Amino acid sequence: MRIGIIGAGLIAGTLTRRLTSLGHEVRVANSRDPETLADLAAETGATAVWASEAAQDADLVVVSIPQKNTPNLPEGVVASRKPGAPVVETNNYYPQQRDGRIDAIEEGTPESVWVSEQLGTPVYKAFNGIYWEHLLNRGRPRGEAGRIALPVAGADGPGKETVLALVDELGFDPVDAGPLEESWRQQPGTPVYGTDLDADGVRAALAAAPPERPAEFSA
Repeated sequence: MRIGIIGAGLIAGTLTRRLTSLGHEVRVANSRDPETLADLAAETGATAVWASEAAQDADLVVVSIPQKNTPNLPEGVVASRKPGAPVVETNNYYPQQRDGRIDAIEEGTPESVWVSEQLGTPVYKAFNGIYWEHLLNRGRPRGEAGRIALPVAGADGPGKETVLALVDELGFDPVDAGPLEESWRQQPGTPVYGTDLDADGVRAALAAAPPERPAEFSA
């Protein structure tokens, strides 16, 4: 696939490395000049571009940036992707640690629903709850014992199937986590977040998630 990645932090950089190693064509951007990504491009074979160019003709787009920076992305930043191409967002809201207060999220809007509203397009929530080194190093072949499972929340249809298949290709068991409105079940502080569970464990943890936002992840 042709994949656009907006962001170059730990998760975005890891996905750039993993996806290029699997043979995908990756265009990666950060908030600065593409030349600042020259080392990552040289290491991986990805193409460094401006953020406004990352999604061009992409089969899938990943947005992986600090939550507070989402409204600062160029208007229509993912609009140039192929029709129907899914947009994956990996972000987490850390009000005390990084992002400051975002009123809509504090008032109960799921984090990924808020991101979807900022981008002006539906998104899928994935890769937000796994430590970057585990994403880099702990993928396993399908059926192998101890395979970590990752939840994917978003609308049913071909877009979700594409994202679930990509999770599997990366070496993790994909778990359908329901619609985007239920994505709060995998936000920071929930039972599934950062736990490296198997598929049955992920399903149980999603079901057990309380709707209240934990104090450590509230403004």
